[in-house]
Amino acid sequence: MVSVALSRSPTYRTDQTMEHFDVVVIGGGAAGLAAASTLARSLRSVLVCDAGEPRNATSAAAHNILGHDGASPQQVLQLARDQAINYGVKLSGLAVTGLEGSLNQGFTVRTESEHFGARRIVLATGLRDTLPKIPGLGQGWGRSVLHCPYCHGWEVRGQRIAILGVSVMSSHQAQLFSQLSKHVTYLNHDPSTLAEDQRTTLEALGIEVVDSAVQALDVHDDGALHGITLSNGMVLDVDAAVVASSMHANAELYLRLGGHLAQNPMGEYIATDQMGATDIPGVYAAGNVANLGAMILASAAAGVSAGAAINFAFIQEAAEKALIERGQLSG
Repeated sequence: MVSVALSRSPTYRTDQTMEHFDVVVIGGGAAGLAAASTLARSLRSVLVCDAGEPRNATSAAAHNILGHDGASPQQVLQLARDQAINYGVKLSGLAVTGLEGSLNQGFTVRTESEHFGARRIVLATGLRDTLPKIPGLGQGWGRSVLHCPYCHGWEVRGQRIAILGVSVMSSHQAQLFSQLSKHVTYLNHDPSTLAEDQRTTLEALGIEVVDSAVQALDVHDDGALHGITLSNGMVLDVDAAVVASSMHANAELYLRLGGHLAQNPMGEYIATDQMGATDIPGVYAAGNVANLGAMILASAAAGVSAGAAINFAFIQEAAEKALIERGQLSG
């Protein structure tokens, strides 16, 4: 059993002109819907605001999802939405344009046409990928241009794979994909990102290192990769390319509240504690906005943790209020 000290309950302002919820979840992906369902199953009122722009929209299938491996991301999301609605979660397809308030005064969430009150906020807004400015990368992204061996590696096992050396993460990707194919080539696009000891490691694993920048990828309309042209004039016949994107948490709303972002080699994110609480009281973050490397199940698990933490915080507030009313705790 975990013992948590009671804190003074916040006093919420109520604006009768807007609908109020215990929690507003901003972002309706795996993390957001998991948080919403967890809260709704504990009889909390929850609104999920989602603009419908999932990061994995270009992927044909989602993997490493127990019981649903190979289903399309859209199928997985729709099932999660249906389950959340079944527990009483309300869904809004409007993008959130504003977020203000505090734990003590309550939060106001604004869209273009409506605004809502909330006692707690869950930011499950995901991240955006910024790709290097190399022609063809965008056309193949999520199809023949990959980034994660655990998401797409099985599908390209044994094939000819080119790793684009554009980031300090690129050599790490090369090592992971070398487990899936003996035909991995590292294209040293930016030599400053590959240390000599990393080159030695890649070569020891049988990965050929080609010292040339990438000029363009030949990606057809169906997303298939038909070759990579290098600045030295070489054209490589490969089946898949791997690139490390620069990842940026969709954290504009958090920054407006006065929050600050943390950074690691993959990019910028919102730092949280183990249960998803951020440095701003009453605001939680879950999924890729807080963990750049989280896959679908990990994002969902983070959403469950945040939902459970918020539910218990509400119970603590109710207990404190009851103790004050009974004269057993000073206000």
